[in-house]
Amino acid sequence: MDRRTFIVRHLGGAALVAGAGLLPRPVLALAEPDLAVARGSDPAANTRAAVELLGGMKAFVKKGARVLVKPNMSFPHGPEEGTNTHPLVVQTLAFMCMEAGAASVLVLDNTLAPPAACRERSGIEVMVNQALGTKAVFTINDGDFYRDTALAGARVMTRNEIATEALRADVLIAAPTAKAHSSTGVSLSLKGMMGLVADRNVMHRKGLDETIADLCATLKPHLTVVDATYVLTTNGPHGPGKVEHAKTVVASRDPVAADAWTVQAFPWYGRRCRADQVSHIKRAHERGLGRMDVENLTVRTVEL
Repeated sequence: MDRRTFIVRHLGGAALVAGAGLLPRPVLALAEPDLAVARGSDPAANTRAAVELLGGMKAFVKKGARVLVKPNMSFPHGPEEGTNTHPLVVQTLAFMCMEAGAASVLVLDNTLAPPAACRERSGIEVMVNQALGTKAVFTINDGDFYRDTALAGARVMTRNEIATEALRADVLIAAPTAKAHSSTGVSLSLKGMMGLVADRNVMHRKGLDETIADLCATLKPHLTVVDATYVLTTNGPHGPGKVEHAKTVVASRDPVAADAWTVQAFPWYGRRCRADQVSHIKRAHERGLGRMDVENLTVRTVEL
């Protein structure tokens, strides 16, 4: 798909969102929800709709901003396996940032499998680069991409090497896929920030739940967009496992709330659970990084 074809398709997605009554939205900003949920067959349209419910990308990205999008891109798998963020979700976010006037958009992840294969087989590299007309997708598996950084307010992990571009970015967008994880129960936006640090082993040694909260006090996304198009409900993070084709995208300014809603919306290992049963989400809530009390939040849902 070349850039012209992408733009035509993207405008078609915008028309679909408009047809659902989301565009234009002259008073929507007066009643912005805590969480936006979009369901439909097109991941691109779901992504745009969810962000529009929060006031649109211009509410997050100002003209001239440097934007970093952090998806899951850690395995050489297509989106149907549920281990990587759907490329249409990432592509749409990147394009919306440029529409909003961003000076640059980078898509970064520190992969667990060979990086070139992850970029290619996830579909993220080709789709984002073609949509933006420039090279924007990078895997940061080399130590030269990181800077030793003190983590303010940390309780266990007081320092780590954080991706330099994450520290330089004006806007950080978390774009995880929704998947189970053998060590933390789930891997969503909070857990996904581990893809922006060089030393993940220290986090395992000192305890993932506490160190994830330590990290997210410094790397707190301005916008979280959880891709629940395909939800890997067992055998994460690498799969193969049971995948639910949920056709859903969740967006919020609050990464804790986005993760909490996602935890409670889907079954994990064959059972339902509460957000406070996921230790790193509970710790992030207790530290004031966001809210896990989904029942007290405003959730707006649109069906496309």
